Amino acid sequence: EMCIRDRYQRRVHGDYQNSSRSKMKTHSNVTSSRRKCRKAHFSAPSHIRRRIMSCHLNKDLKNQYHVRAIPVRKDDEVQVMRGNNKGKKGKVMHVYRKRWCLHIEKITKDKANGTQVQIPIHPSKCQIVSLKLDKDRKKILEKKKVVEKGKGKYKAGAVDMGLDQKLLLFTSLQHEIPVSYTH
Repeated sequence: EMCIRDRYQRRVHGDYQNSSRSKMKTHSNVTSSRRKCRKAHFSAPSHIRRRIMSCHLNKDLKNQYHVRAIPVRKDDEVQVMRGNNKGKKGKVMHVYRKRWCLHIEKITKDKANGTQVQIPIHPSKCQIVSLKLDKDRKKILEKKKVVEKGKGKYKAGAVDMGLDQKLLLFTSLQHEIPVSYTH
């Protein structure tokens, strides 16, 4: 057995296995306490649960809208990617924010008395195959749209100043020389 003094020294010097103090904190305004993070997650209000309950888009939709994930909604069509129902597709019947799950059409099980019940599936285990678009959803997609980068260079429409242009600008500012930015 380890005496109290040794246990204290191991904790102080960061050698204690279960101590969260041994990890370096990355953001001063956000807690890294497991207890507080779990409490914040499970007591989150509905508008934040909506954002947390997002699904990834499949490759075609990702290429079309340049968005990786979006909060899932009632009439989206999703495909289950993990678990016993992997590969099954269906329309979302209900987004159950209180229980952190989706109810998907055709994914049911039979109870002993013969009635069918929906199997709850977590949105992180699903992928959106087709979106139900309305004007608000289109606005969200436009807002989330990311300018694509290809091999380190921005595509058309995005401005990028290379290192040589930055050096040229810096030296011109020091020596007050007029600069043209054309290649």
